Amino acid sequence: MNEIGRNSAPLTLNTRLSRADAYAMVEMAGAGLADLMTAAACIRDEGHGEIITHSRNVFIPLTHLCRDVCHYCTFAETPKDDRPAYLTPDTVLQTARRAAEAGCTEALFTLGDKPERRYVRARAALAELGHQTTLSYLAEMAGLVQRETGLLVHVNPGVLEAEDIQALRQVSVSQGLMLESLSDRLGQRGGPHYGSPDKRPEARLETVRLAGEHRVPFTSGLLIGIGETRAERIDALMALRDLHDAHGHIQELIIQNFKPKPGTRMAGAVPAPVEEMLWTIAVTRLLFGPEMNIQAPPNLMQGDLAPLIDAGINDWGGVSPVTPDYVNPEAPWPAITALGQQTAAAGKVLAERLAVYPEYVRHADTWLDPHVRGAVLKHSDAKGLARNEHWFAGAPGAAPETINALQAPGLAKNHQNMAIVDRAVVGDHLSVDDVTVMLNAHGPLMDDLCAAADHLRREVNGDDVSYVVNCNINYTNICTYHCAFCAFSKGRTKDEFRDKPYIRDAEEIVAMAAEAVEHGATEVCLQGGIHPSYSGDTYLGHAAAIHTAFPDLHIHGFSPLEIWHGAETLEIPVAEFLTRMKEVGLRSLPGTAAEILDDEVRAIICPDKLTTDLWLDIMETAHGVGLPTTATIMFGHVEGPHHVARHLLRLRQLQIRTGGFTEFVPLPFVHMEAPIALKNKARRGPTYREAVLMHAVARLALHPHIPNIQVSWVKMGLDGAKACLNAGANDLGGVLMRESISRAAGATHGQEFRAEDMQTLIHAAGRVPRQRRTDYSAL
Repeated sequence: MNEIGRNSAPLTLNTRLSRADAYAMVEMAGAGLADLMTAAACIRDEGHGEIITHSRNVFIPLTHLCRDVCHYCTFAETPKDDRPAYLTPDTVLQTARRAAEAGCTEALFTLGDKPERRYVRARAALAELGHQTTLSYLAEMAGLVQRETGLLVHVNPGVLEAEDIQALRQVSVSQGLMLESLSDRLGQRGGPHYGSPDKRPEARLETVRLAGEHRVPFTSGLLIGIGETRAERIDALMALRDLHDAHGHIQELIIQNFKPKPGTRMAGAVPAPVEEMLWTIAVTRLLFGPEMNIQAPPNLMQGDLAPLIDAGINDWGGVSPVTPDYVNPEAPWPAITALGQQTAAAGKVLAERLAVYPEYVRHADTWLDPHVRGAVLKHSDAKGLARNEHWFAGAPGAAPETINALQAPGLAKNHQNMAIVDRAVVGDHLSVDDVTVMLNAHGPLMDDLCAAADHLRREVNGDDVSYVVNCNINYTNICTYHCAFCAFSKGRTKDEFRDKPYIRDAEEIVAMAAEAVEHGATEVCLQGGIHPSYSGDTYLGHAAAIHTAFPDLHIHGFSPLEIWHGAETLEIPVAEFLTRMKEVGLRSLPGTAAEILDDEVRAIICPDKLTTDLWLDIMETAHGVGLPTTATIMFGHVEGPHHVARHLLRLRQLQIRTGGFTEFVPLPFVHMEAPIALKNKARRGPTYREAVLMHAVARLALHPHIPNIQVSWVKMGLDGAKACLNAGANDLGGVLMRESISRAAGATHGQEFRAEDMQTLIHAAGRVPRQRRTDYSAL
């Protein structure tokens, strides 16, 4: 509990400041302000932890013409003979492409408000461009930038009507309008908004309201120091809070300090003291609570930025490596590296976000138009932040130089989060929230987490890295199921992807097994699609044929889906079918068809497949009849960290009951040919950080019950596999002769990795290679 001032009621993290208490703080200064900031920072940490975000963007000033005459503004200009009224499409696109090449993800369109209502030249220029209004031209340019460059568009077009908001929603991921103030005084003669019809508070509030009605992620905020009082700032914040409470659409609040500019009517005005910014930021945080995103522009603050963080912000706004701040041209952007250093010095980690904030990305179906939703998912990581790397699971190319892009040397550790890692190391029960914290790790927490996982791996497995010489036998790729992620399965005539439909009979399967044995394989892995003509007898026949020919060859085969299908078609219980399979030679099951063991996700990616409970029941039954299994997860598509946490803990609980899982295998989603990705309905697989972190978190979350964590070299690549071996993994899986499932999805790391190659990779990681059997016993 934090007490704010002597005249204020105590405020806890679960409450928001009341209107009356906010007004009671109007006279606060000195020690009272320090207390206020401490409470605000504490509440901010509850919602945002160690992360301070920014967006890497480009400013595109579509037009400097404006019908308003704000007395502090240098952005708005009158028509000039030597300057076109509007940027041309070629200029817009050229700027956007330059930004995309520089790694930007956001295109911020800035422009004056409805200049065609004031200037003949604006109307004439729009007519030449094929438009009647500035907003119509803006919509065309926003759509052009998004389609041609993939940049996510944020627009600041001024006061809008409902139809304008709807049109812009189709071509932008977010919109914004600074309320600035709710004071009518500022619009009277002599005030900074006199002569500016679009600065009427009621008109601006109505735009914010309409944006909420139309489900638009929206930015608003206050301009500090233009003549308003503290009480008037509270009036404005309360009005915004009421609208956000009604619609949930205000994604960020900007608290911006007025800077006097030469050549304006307010050039001689005295800017507000820093204390006014800090007071306003802190009160905003206390009024809106932990979850709100509160921003202060870093280029408008001289010197040390730490006080802004101490006051409760969690975002620096857009920082452009390509263009200046056209609204405040006298204030250059800080270099992102320098911004990261200042952020770390204040005890936080700088992270890149998108033009739409994570909570709205995670609920994209509600907040984003289908025309822009796919572009957002392409740029997004699992948390909804920016995917600021070019590594993709299964794709060629080098891994990033560092796993943890968010370095913050010297940053103080969060002891509460480190306590979760400490509990995991000793095998304590973890909650879903605990595991989610680990999966969201950035900065020092991620470094420490990976180190703890590696240390735990050494304690459990030593320095051995195991592998098995095996062969994949996919007996058919024809499947009656329609999993949204699968590029392997085909309909009976479907051949638009890499492989045409095929069926392999028992004779061909035995021949493939013979070839594998000749090359030293100790295991064959049997998996295939669910062919409409297959029954349990098909699976029994395949296993029996191989076992008869090669009784010492370990048959590792048939996913829980195939087992369920076999039992259903023979109309016998799963336990009886598994017993029959064991009798004809089956020795273990792969833990595939798990994907994400959470029905919220399965309803999206595999709605006609096994439910979570049925998958777990089949695995428990297999363990009960003496058939060990692996366990897997396929991640990096539509799931969130909390879904992954549930998956891991469900596996842990089953393992505690049965002890039947031999290993856990994280499988990064390979997106290149996956239908759900081609339809722009999924992310492009996990980021490199997320993929490596998954192995570390799995080691910790499943300890001590599942002792082996395997890395898929097919999906991670060789550099990625080595990184995972230093983050909790102890097994490289199989050489995978004839691997085709990852290849069908677009993986290019090869179909076979010879035993000698395995050994070379393991030695390069400073570890000891050990060939194993499927059950992890030595050869």
